[in-house]
Amino acid sequence: MLQYVIRRLLLAIPILVAVVSLVFFVVRLAPGDPAQVMLGDSASQESLESLRSELGLDRPVLVQYGEFMVSVARGDLGDSIIRKQSINTIVAEVMPYTIELTIAGVLMGVLFGIPLGVFSAVFRNSFADYVTRIGSLLGLSFPAFYSGILLLLAFSVYLGWFPVVSDPDMNNWGERIHMLILPAMNLGLIMMAYVVRSARSSMLETLGEDYIRTAKAKGLPEFIILYKHGLKNALIPVITIIGLYLGVLVGNSVLTEIVFNRPGLGKLILAALDERDYNLLQGLMVIYAFIIVLVNLVTDLTYGMVDPRIRRQ
Repeated sequence: MLQYVIRRLLLAIPILVAVVSLVFFVVRLAPGDPAQVMLGDSASQESLESLRSELGLDRPVLVQYGEFMVSVARGDLGDSIIRKQSINTIVAEVMPYTIELTIAGVLMGVLFGIPLGVFSAVFRNSFADYVTRIGSLLGLSFPAFYSGILLLLAFSVYLGWFPVVSDPDMNNWGERIHMLILPAMNLGLIMMAYVVRSARSSMLETLGEDYIRTAKAKGLPEFIILYKHGLKNALIPVITIIGLYLGVLVGNSVLTEIVFNRPGLGKLILAALDERDYNLLQGLMVIYAFIIVLVNLVTDLTYGMVDPRIRRQ
């Protein structure tokens, strides 16, 4: 297992370098002058040249790229142009909000999605199966911003169970959990829809295998057949869906934070766009790229834990 982990870590490094490089060149080589965008069309030539010099845009692209990669390797994302603060400090202030929202959404989607998918597969074509399939289809049909608005209207405006603005005190655990429930439900319901359909499909395929029929013929308890022989072999496609959707979940967390007016990386990206903060936006894109690569790495390592055959490849 250790060799498998080391191989995956070594493979993740060039992927991360490639993604961060892509972020740099997309930002630098996109049409338009960043200095002009930030200062506006009425800015003087002197102001534009001064800002280009401050941002390092007056130097060759390869020189900028080298300095950028060295800074990222040191863990330094630079300073915000508008806020005059370290981007690392700005991100550290809001990162806990995004992390707890994402983890809560993932846990809700997995803890409810896998049992519902297995239940739907075991009782195939029953009334409960139809209800589960229709519910998962509805979950896939609503964008994150739309489902968030519906949840706000239902539970905050009409029922008054949760606040409209989710801006908790990080030192008050009761308040944090209370304000986390509705945004996490928004992410969790969408993820649960993906997991339910994947778990049902994979479980149906596994239950039709010869070794399942053999286990039943031997008289093994139903629970042992479902868990030991069925679910463990059906988990690989489910893990794939969870790993793929985690990337989507990162994007949906941006929309969710905006809809629920919740602090986090999503609102920070919106503020960077609104303020035309070139450096802050670039730093946030690097962080999101790192998160996506990390999610893929964790997914690969989970494969090896679930299926020993993958570790030996």
